[in-house]
Amino acid sequence: MPWQDYAEAKRTFDRIVIRHTTIDELNAMGISADVTPNIESLNHSDLLRRLANVPLLEPDMLDEGLRACLIKRQKCTGLEIEQTHIERERIGSFWLDVFGFRQETSVSGWRFNAVIVLDENVVVYKVWSGQPNIRKFEEERNPLGPLQGVGAALFRKLY
Repeated sequence: MPWQDYAEAKRTFDRIVIRHTTIDELNAMGISADVTPNIESLNHSDLLRRLANVPLLEPDMLDEGLRACLIKRQKCTGLEIEQTHIERERIGSFWLDVFGFRQETSVSGWRFNAVIVLDENVVVYKVWSGQPNIRKFEEERNPLGPLQGVGAALFRKLY
């Protein structure tokens, strides 16, 4: 993963200048489907499906650079970035967790998504979204602990 945190990913994205940044400059920033995990190359059809697939959308509602690029079909390509960093930490009672009575997990991290559209290898459109601060708590309770699934397993073997 080229970025250590959400802020770094966003700073890199902000350095991309519409009608100026080239594919080679994107590669130098670490934005390359060939090298960087979780970056997908998009063709003309993929871009239409992701960015212009709204039934009531009028062509003039699209960004000018995006609209001009989509008209060129095969010369219009893109990159989709999906970078996620999630950490899971088991918390709570060690013994309740080990024996399967109660498992508690703290989930934290970040998620950054972006689409970059290139017209003949020059960026003409970009859009991003993300979740800079993911914090969740997951809890699984099994009152019978390790015996919780035994009945169902025995039933399947008998029939």
